[in-house]
Amino acid sequence: MSKPLNILFVSSEVEPFAKTGGLADVSSALPKAVKDLGHEIRIIMPRYRFIGERKFKLHDIIRLHGIPIPVGNSTELGDVKSSFIDNLKEKVQVYFLDNTNYFGRDGVYQSPTTKKDYKDNDERFIFFCRGVIETLKRLGWQPDIVHCNDWQSGLISAYLKTMFAADPFFKSMKTVFTIHNMGYQGSFPKESFVKSNLPEELFRTNGVEAYGSFNFLKTGLFFSDSITTVSEKYVEEICSSPEIGAGLNGLLSSRRKDLHGILNGIDYQIWNPATDEFSFRKYDVKSIEAKVDNKRALLAKFGLEFSENRPLIGMISRLADQKGFDLLFDIMEELVKLDLQLIMLVSGDKEYEKKIENIQKKHSKRIAVVIGYDNEVAHLIEAGTDMFLMPSKYEPCGLNQMYSMRYGTVPIVRAIGGLDDTVEDYSGSGKGTGFKFEKYESKELMKVIQRALKVFQQPEEWKRLMRNGMLKDFSWENSARKYINLYKELIKA
Repeated sequence: MSKPLNILFVSSEVEPFAKTGGLADVSSALPKAVKDLGHEIRIIMPRYRFIGERKFKLHDIIRLHGIPIPVGNSTELGDVKSSFIDNLKEKVQVYFLDNTNYFGRDGVYQSPTTKKDYKDNDERFIFFCRGVIETLKRLGWQPDIVHCNDWQSGLISAYLKTMFAADPFFKSMKTVFTIHNMGYQGSFPKESFVKSNLPEELFRTNGVEAYGSFNFLKTGLFFSDSITTVSEKYVEEICSSPEIGAGLNGLLSSRRKDLHGILNGIDYQIWNPATDEFSFRKYDVKSIEAKVDNKRALLAKFGLEFSENRPLIGMISRLADQKGFDLLFDIMEELVKLDLQLIMLVSGDKEYEKKIENIQKKHSKRIAVVIGYDNEVAHLIEAGTDMFLMPSKYEPCGLNQMYSMRYGTVPIVRAIGGLDDTVEDYSGSGKGTGFKFEKYESKELMKVIQRALKVFQQPEEWKRLMRNGMLKDFSWENSARKYINLYKELIKA
């Protein structure tokens, strides 16, 4: 075997410490898979207030007077704590950059009460990006690869390519930047740029500026040695579509040779119906009939009537335009007239939350809604529903459709991004793993749901669909190998 690599994985959220979406799942599972393949990988993230010292057994790595980290004209101090993520073979070390001023809050990016972004998110993640570099220097650990994720870590490659380029400690480090969602860019007013202390000449189109703003995502895309995103189809979409590329499709096209689509996997230690600690009854592809007991328990939990022959549809989602809720609201009244039930675990846009709650009150015998994220409920929905709905406007990868297939829950998705890459449309005679629709129109969503309901009334055919999904291999090992090959190519280059 060739020499093991040293990799620093940088993310603003990591399961089980902090989670607002799929980024947290990936930031836990991918490092574990890379570690299992024999490489040294460590994670660094902010230490938010809710990451309890006792609960997660944090211990100090760098404290005393802390690390001085410049933000504009002022200097903030950062402590570094550490914990571990359990893994099959070896634990993965996680560093936490701690600063009460920036991270001692109840939310990750926004206030949980107002649902509005923190006004100083620019400073918070300037502090984080610069702090990652300063932490490495203090630790004296030199990774071969610094793997950054999404806009919150977008400035790291710019610091390494400019202010720290002549420092021998950082000289051989290569950077990989992964786009998890082009819709979130970390775009701030021009005035925010001064706070980064990056060289003045970088604020230009051929640099960190996009449409007059200081854009953290663009900075990562521009300065990183290699760019990845989370499905092959999403690569094509973000390069060709100004809408899905969110205005940066030109830059992405110009870097096409450095852009790679590597599909996310799922963590079978966590998402496995045969071992799931949260499900009412464990099952696998050979005992698929036991799944119905989870349906019965889930419906009972929400006070809904159980019928084995009535389809139960699940949704776990952020309430955002991206996720297709405008289509769902259009057809909701028509939908509830069909003989089906719906259980939703959702959070996000305040207006959407109110709308969902009103719909639930009106149709309380058919619809159950939980606002906010609840890990146990998420597992119960995957184990207990018959179908899982993801009518996304765009979807870089999506994880829930893969969780669903693992649990024999048949996905209904739009043929976009990672949803199209992972779900095989039902084509009769037990072929396929789910149901897809193409056009982003409410009538098309209604048609595909009706198509799924029709097949559900054919029990043997439905079981074949369930089994097809359960037999799919979406484990992280294959994806981790692709990342490792990419890391090695970068080091050679």
